[in-house]
Amino acid sequence: MAEQEAPAPLKSLNSFDPTIISFINKSSGTAEAWWLNFEGKPVSYGYIQPRASLRMNTYLTHPWIFRASDGAKLLANLGEVYFPTPVQFEHGIPQYQPVNVTAPVYLLQEYCIRLIRSMVRKEDIDKLEIPEGLRKDLSREPDLQRDIQILSAKRSINGSN
Repeated sequence: MAEQEAPAPLKSLNSFDPTIISFINKSSGTAEAWWLNFEGKPVSYGYIQPRASLRMNTYLTHPWIFRASDGAKLLANLGEVYFPTPVQFEHGIPQYQPVNVTAPVYLLQEYCIRLIRSMVRKEDIDKLEIPEGLRKDLSREPDLQRDIQILSAKRSINGSN
């Protein structure tokens, strides 16, 4: 039986091509910027308040992901993972590339789970009179590391490195 290859991890590859970007939080809540380092480990670069921005010097092969304060996924230029674009110049001056951080359109079930999670204490979830499947969904909190593994697997299937 052939040995199955592990998915290529989602990580920074090199620091050869610098660029500058401006993450603009267009969501209604606080966003946290996460850089994926050379080992694929998330490194927080802090919080961005709604309607505020975070200017960043980075590199073309450095992936970024974003999460809301409750751990929910946010999108960067409509994608789950953002890879910076080459620096643009205007009259010879480098320009920060705008990157819009937004909330995705959640499925009704996802939205309701987020709402209930915000209203019910974790220790009281088992007291709710709801189907066991929903109780499990409520108990499973957002997990950044698990999300990165899933995104890495998707990239591997799609042939991206």
